[in-house]
Order: sequence, then structure tokens, then C-alpha cells
Amino acid sequence: MSQSLAAALAAALGRGVAPQPEAAVHGGCINDCFRWQTEQGPVFVKRAPPAHRDMLEAEADGLERLRQAGALRVPGTLAAGNTGDEAFLVLEWLDLVRPDASSDERLGEALAWLHRNCAPAYGLERDNYIGATPQPNDLADDWVAFYRERRLGYQLDLAAGNGHAGLQDRGRRLAELIDVFFSSYRPAASLLHGDLWNGNCGMQADGTPAVFDPAVYYGDREADIAMTRLFGGFGPRFYSAYTATWPLDQAAGMRCSLYNLYHVLNHLNLFGGAYRAQAEALIDRLLAAAGH
Repeated sequence: MSQSLAAALAAALGRGVAPQPEAAVHGGCINDCFRWQTEQGPVFVKRAPPAHRDMLEAEADGLERLRQAGALRVPGTLAAGNTGDEAFLVLEWLDLVRPDASSDERLGEALAWLHRNCAPAYGLERDNYIGATPQPNDLADDWVAFYRERRLGYQLDLAAGNGHAGLQDRGRRLAELIDVFFSSYRPAASLLHGDLWNGNCGMQADGTPAVFDPAVYYGDREADIAMTRLFGGFGPRFYSAYTATWPLDQAAGMRCSLYNLYHVLNHLNLFGGAYRAQAEALIDRLLAAAGH
């Protein structure tokens, strides 16, 4: 732990800060996260190498965009900076408990209202990150082209560079064919959380759902819903509440695998291993659905 970090936190927050964190806490697998006591109560501190400063700034930007939308509870950003040895991000501390069915229902409704925040184009004015992977967000008027190039194409190129060139031919063939999944569907450019699995949300003691660790951009809201189904999913009341607030297109289930392929490819690029077989199975299933 850099000895200058506590001093930097105190200067950035304008209050007294304990010389060391109270405890290490869960906050993803990329950077170190801590509960840190201050004169005005605990804060959440994320510490990263200086090279990750842009990653923390992108996270703060995403949280602020979600906060301004007013639909979901997100931790407020209190400070960000760099000591020279490490970058840091300080967030409001939220006491969270395990979500229950009631929280799932409230989260589903709130997410639908978040998605009502729409933009004239897909993407974002800045790039950010999906996990530790850069996420290009150059604005586009065509959702299919955006998803083909900025999502699938980008991850397939990374996979080829990481020694998974065998995916490239079938993956590129799929990317060229994805128009068939949108023959009668033109999604709104909705504000997305972007990385909405159950590890990136929690519940406050009063039942209020909270989300964090976003990878925001404007895109098809089905991409957020698909991600909720990828790693454990949410309860049935989440999906019922969402669709009661804003019904999904009848063919949303067909596109679920297409959207989750992006995240599986990202996990392949980050972690390798079994994600190769999962990515290949998804590509083959989607090619078959596209008639190839």
C-alpha cells in the first residue's frame, strides 16, 4: 500500500482519513477495493496501477450517467486522482445485503425506466472498458453495423491476437450475417448499464436495488437483458417486472445468444480456458439459426 494514498484521499475528500483501510472488499477481479474509514464514515476506495487511471475515470463517468438518468441507485463519486504510484477512485459506501425476490422486481422495473433514456445514435462520446478490455464506442446511426464492428468484430480481432485464430472465420461469417436477426426490428438507442450480471448489483436494507461497475453506452436494451441471463441470471420477478413496464420484442430470445457472445468472447480474451468452447458453441448455434 502506497504511504501517500491515505494523504491523497484526505486531500481529495477534504476530511480526515484513517492511515490504512479497514478491510479489503469485493469489487471485481481487476483492481483492489477497500472499505476505508473517514471522519464522516466509511467510503469505498478502488486502487489501481497508474496505467488504469483511464479505466477508473471511465467507471466514474458511467456511474454519473446512470445517476443522472434517475432510475437506479448507484454509488456517488466522491473523488478520483493519482498519487504517482497508483490511481484511485472514491465512491459513496453503500451497505448492501443479498438481493431477494422483492429487490429483483424493483430492479426489473427500474431497469426498464433506465432504458427509456434514449439518444439519437448508438455508442457513446467516449470509449470505456468491459472488465479490463477497452470498449470502443464510436457513435453510429446503424445499430447492426455498430454491433458488428464495435462489439463482435473487435472481440474477434482480440481473440485472433490471443491465439484463437480458429474462431475468426466462423465468427466473421456470423458477423456478416447478423442482419437476419434484425429483419423487422429496429431498437431504440437506450442507455445501458453494459455489464449487468448479478455480481454488479446488490440491495440496500430497505429493499432498494443498487448497481455498480458499469460499462455504459447507448444500444439495444435487449443487450442488458441478455447479460442478466449469462452468469446465474435473476429471478422470474425481475423479468416479469421489466416486461410489465416495457414489453420486449417477440424475437428478443433469439438475439439473446448473439448479445451474450460479446461477453463470452471478452471472457475468452481475458481468461482463456473453457470460454473457447462456449464461444464456439454460441457461434455455431447462431450460424445455424441464420441458416448457415
